[in-house]
Amino acid sequence: MVALGLLLVLVLLMRPALHLLFTANRDVDERTPPPPGTIDDASRLNRTAVAEVWPVPPTSGAERELAAVLERARELGLPVSIAGARHSMGGHTFYPGGLVVDMRPHVAMELDESRDILRVQSGALWSDVIPYLDARGRSVAVMQSNNSFSVGGSLSVNCHGWQFDRGPIASTVESLRLMQADGSIVRCARTENAELFSLVLGGYGLFGIILDVELRVVENERYRLEQHVVPLAQSLATFDRRVDGEPDVRMVYARLCIVPDRLFDEVIISAFFMEAGEVPELSGRGLPDLRRAMFRGSVGSDYGKHLRWSAETEIEPLLTDKSFSRNQLLNEGVAVFENRTEGSTDVLHEYFVPRTGVVAFVKAMREIIPAHDADLLNVTVRSVNRDEDTFLRYADQRMIAFVMLFTQARTEAGEADMRTMTRGLIEAAIAAGGRHYLPYRLHATRDQFHRAYPQARRFFELKRHYDPNELFRNGFYRTYGAE
Repeated sequence: MVALGLLLVLVLLMRPALHLLFTANRDVDERTPPPPGTIDDASRLNRTAVAEVWPVPPTSGAERELAAVLERARELGLPVSIAGARHSMGGHTFYPGGLVVDMRPHVAMELDESRDILRVQSGALWSDVIPYLDARGRSVAVMQSNNSFSVGGSLSVNCHGWQFDRGPIASTVESLRLMQADGSIVRCARTENAELFSLVLGGYGLFGIILDVELRVVENERYRLEQHVVPLAQSLATFDRRVDGEPDVRMVYARLCIVPDRLFDEVIISAFFMEAGEVPELSGRGLPDLRRAMFRGSVGSDYGKHLRWSAETEIEPLLTDKSFSRNQLLNEGVAVFENRTEGSTDVLHEYFVPRTGVVAFVKAMREIIPAHDADLLNVTVRSVNRDEDTFLRYADQRMIAFVMLFTQARTEAGEADMRTMTRGLIEAAIAAGGRHYLPYRLHATRDQFHRAYPQARRFFELKRHYDPNELFRNGFYRTYGAE
């Protein structure tokens, strides 16, 4: 009987081990760069021919040279788009036949420690910023959950993240400098060029080129992790009782169960509380190869999704550290999870709904996603406070954000299926009193876009006021803004 029991244990352990080994073995990078003269973004679904990609030189004369490039574009009639890390997914950083200004070399930064203000050029990635701030005992106040994005891109989409009781990143911006279509440079803040300030933040690069920004930063603190695995029906009550209103909570997110036969039945709530003690040194999270195999092993596999959920709810809480620095939590890139296959790609969705609409929206998700046989890899849930700063705001009140990741085939049929499902989810979000996030696939109809963002018509009118010759253009403007 003992031998039989040991054999049973070995069999039970063998299947997950073989699944992870098989996943790791076939996980090779099949991606190929776009051909010369073309460009694409993180979706790998927007390959577009452009006239030129012009990197901003990392020199003191960069602004003068950039103004000259804009003058040349005006003379030649070339539309101009602005690119950083190109993690948007709808062609937001280029335009057919246009000139792409690549801001990535524009990375200088300086911290005013007396004011807790970081002045940083827009091409810097958060992976550049976090180590710089960490060495000075500071941290980013609001950013995405990964460090692979550029500062300028983050401002242009008005990102948000796990930071609790915070608005989007615009709430942390003290001022920015903008190069306009005529090459002139203006300072924008809440008390100086205030309208332009509200339009540029979350403005998707349509009003000019963000050169640099002054960001309010915070102390790098030591955090203690608390996790709660609860049934969906108890998740909001658990959040209210164990998280919301607690004075020391700093970062919070939840994840929904994506196992198909238990879809959304359970929720993991992860809350990080400030605690006394030495702040851990900056380092990456452990076991990246294992975590990648666990995540990629859930693609196209019900068993893989079940294994991953079991690991996240039963094993990982026993093995993971309970104390982190704030910067450790922010300092992970998308490479740990990204899709490297040639035949498929991962596509992000995000929807914002008020608390009163959460139950109805989750019910709709449960119906819509399985109906389209979509390969759902993740749903992260976050809270974001009302946006007091931007014109094209998604958070017109405190919102609950649902961030979803799907894998889809890079085929016309895969794109058509995703488009149909996305429109269903957008309709559900609107019905729940919310809206979709704009940096991702441009699948919303024009009618849906304007119902979700009724201020958009005025937004595009102001774009043409500040840029009357429509020098700055991209896929987003082409889809929803062009007359």
